[in-house]
Amino acid sequence: MDDAVFKALADPTRRSLLDMLFEQDGQTLSALEQRLPMTRFGVMKHLRLLENAGLVVTRKVGREKLHFLNPVPIREIHDRWVSKYAGRWAVALTSLKRQLEEEPMEPIHVPHQVPLVPSAEGEGAMAVFEIYIKTTPERLWQAITDPKMRAQYSFGVEVHSTWEPGSDYHEAVPAGPVSPGFPIKEGENLEIDPPRRLVQSFRALWSDEVKDAGVSRVTWEIIPVGDSCRLTVIHDRLPRDANPELYGGWPMVLSGLKTLLETGELLTTPGSLLYMQNDPQIDDQRQ
Repeated sequence: MDDAVFKALADPTRRSLLDMLFEQDGQTLSALEQRLPMTRFGVMKHLRLLENAGLVVTRKVGREKLHFLNPVPIREIHDRWVSKYAGRWAVALTSLKRQLEEEPMEPIHVPHQVPLVPSAEGEGAMAVFEIYIKTTPERLWQAITDPKMRAQYSFGVEVHSTWEPGSDYHEAVPAGPVSPGFPIKEGENLEIDPPRRLVQSFRALWSDEVKDAGVSRVTWEIIPVGDSCRLTVIHDRLPRDANPELYGGWPMVLSGLKTLLETGELLTTPGSLLYMQNDPQIDDQRQ
């Protein structure tokens, strides 16, 4: 998949299309065509290549086909080709600074650059993510619903539920050697169709600011594609001015999920570095 992403990003027109969707997500072919000096057919060819690389996701809303930027493959490229070389140096240098100056380690910056668009149902805003994972639907469903597997790619956050329609679920960081543990989010399992579809209400709990956002919704859609699965995550019914903390971490979570299922390893991301700071035993296990 890396080759397809690199090929798609190599063309300046395709990069321009991604920039347009970053500025305003959920655009039609006609809207994108008006901003480029080429034929409609030419724009369609570029969009098709971006779709094949997973950089653009399309959804039908009424009679229109909307195009959404999918940041997950770009996040994967960063984590595969940039962060693994730079991350260890950055952590080592900040640790050295702390030791020399005897000051607490500065917080790791976690960027949230995911665009929001109006929800298809007209209720608030939404963000759409898509990723291909070489695994079975059953294994992917297990990774989403099993507490210990979930914690490995979701920054130590476990999920607990009976997984029956209408049941509640709770996500929390369990108590550890240097952490008392704390709740992250809660909600209701609105639809459960294993191993293909899970729809949940979503109420964030980790700070007063995100609690004020109220209840949103997350939909997990699993579609088998040969020996792989296409996982689409739709986080909708968000406030139009939603705090990016509510939805900006999905690319890191989904990239970590893909890495875990395909390699059995943990992926280094800004979020996982924060998790490892709070639980040094995790960092020891990765060595």
